[in-house]
Amino acid sequence: MYITTLGSHSSLQILHGAKKEGFNTMVISDEKRENFYKRFQFIDKINKYSTLDDAVKLINSEIDSIFIPHGSLIEYLKMERVKKIEIPIFGNRNLFEWESNQKKKMSLLKDSNIHIPDSFENPEEVDRLVIVKLPGAKGGKGYFIAKNKSEVKEGLNKLLESKEISSIEDVIIQEYVVGIPMYFHFFYSPILKRVELTGMDIRYETNVDGLRRLPSNLTSDIEPTFVVAGNIPVIARESLLPKAFDYAENFVNTVKNKVPPGMIGPFCLESVVTEDLDIVVFEFSGRIVAGTNLYVEGSPYSWLYWDEPMSVGRRIAREIKLASIQNKLGEITS
Repeated sequence: MYITTLGSHSSLQILHGAKKEGFNTMVISDEKRENFYKRFQFIDKINKYSTLDDAVKLINSEIDSIFIPHGSLIEYLKMERVKKIEIPIFGNRNLFEWESNQKKKMSLLKDSNIHIPDSFENPEEVDRLVIVKLPGAKGGKGYFIAKNKSEVKEGLNKLLESKEISSIEDVIIQEYVVGIPMYFHFFYSPILKRVELTGMDIRYETNVDGLRRLPSNLTSDIEPTFVVAGNIPVIARESLLPKAFDYAENFVNTVKNKVPPGMIGPFCLESVVTEDLDIVVFEFSGRIVAGTNLYVEGSPYSWLYWDEPMSVGRRIAREIKLASIQNKLGEITS
């Protein structure tokens, strides 16, 4: 059996972990990146594509394979192509559509009794500092901050003119919560019936993080942007963890009820921790996130479960192995 994934995002970690668990590995790569992936001996097979339609055909051509999704999948291939993937996908493919829609995404968090920021349906309602977000896994591209409704309207007009969005219905206008970002990585195991904390990270964003290095008198005319360029490791004080786990378990239960067959494998609660040590979750990712790339040898938290190196990529492969042994692959794929 092959473990296969699209060449981008967290593919190296996924395939490295699969090889550690004894699987054959394959990457579906843009032909421009083929030489890059040839550098890594744990990748057994490279299938290169020149068009995105070819990428889907290559994915479907490997019958004895399980496909691992990550954040670049929908952003690169788009939903209409992802729906054409016929081989088993690790995780819940029904969650992709929810994740690509900001409003549906936030409804899952709200229904999970998770503290989320206030949102505004109409720019006219804005009465505080907000952040305007585009749909999909864009790594922060196109997001902007606005102090009032006139700035929201101005920013939306720019997005419409550039055709980044087709309608203001495409975006979510969300209260900007002041605090420190903390992205909690979790893994739900249908085989072991448990939620595991696998790590945390902070996103390193340009140019909003770069502006912090300059005096405020030099940055007043520069528009902050939120394109993610990297990730920074972080460890939370232990007193925050019970609340984070409550949120994670609530989320797993909500997804089970609203998006069958439920949560499978890695997910992330993307949060801000306020000065009162309240956790406010402003978004979720329903699959492996790039912040897990920090922990190829496992995070301090994954060692508490496994007492051995356990990246999220390897944890995915371990779940597949456990399911295969118990003849339960149908419970972890869709």
